[in-house]
Amino acid sequence: MKSISIKATKRPVVGKKEAKRLRLEGLVPGVLYGGEEPIHFQAPEKEFKSLIYTPNVYLVNLDIDGTVYQSIIQDAQFHPVEEQLMHVDFLQTSDDKMVKVEIPVKTEGFAKGIRKGGKLKLNLRTLKVKALVKHLPDTININVDDLDLGQSYKVGSLQRENLEFLNAKAVPVVTIMITRAARAAKVGKG
Repeated sequence: MKSISIKATKRPVVGKKEAKRLRLEGLVPGVLYGGEEPIHFQAPEKEFKSLIYTPNVYLVNLDIDGTVYQSIIQDAQFHPVEEQLMHVDFLQTSDDKMVKVEIPVKTEGFAKGIRKGGKLKLNLRTLKVKALVKHLPDTININVDDLDLGQSYKVGSLQRENLEFLNAKAVPVVTIMITRAARAAKVGKG
């Protein structure tokens, strides 16, 4: 799994007034959970750009006043109107602790159904998984070569070593939709 580093400093004062003051200075308040006690910190908003505005999932090396904590982002809150990052929550990870995270889905191959005029539909862009940090992949790759018209891969049919899928088993991840052109070609042959 890819990693990214963020430099931050501890927040001596917490509360709404202090958080508002920080935001005016271009800083984002945040909290690191999962350790003995939550650690309140602040970091420049630009530190989060490559972490927040991407479909990728990163392991974050959160450097708070010189101490580095391995973590993953749990939640990011934005201003309801502007695109300003308001608050960030991180979860401290360790090699022996399971984490839940959403991993992007990536399709590969050329489905039989597409050759017959069908259309690939990605129903889930991410899958929620539970695993140890060392087993988390960058993406969940699904080979669609064998899918024909009207067929799909459901969450329950996906098997990955050391990963537990948390989405409902009956939900289709990727489907080959039957288009009007494919239906007309099928009727014309039959």
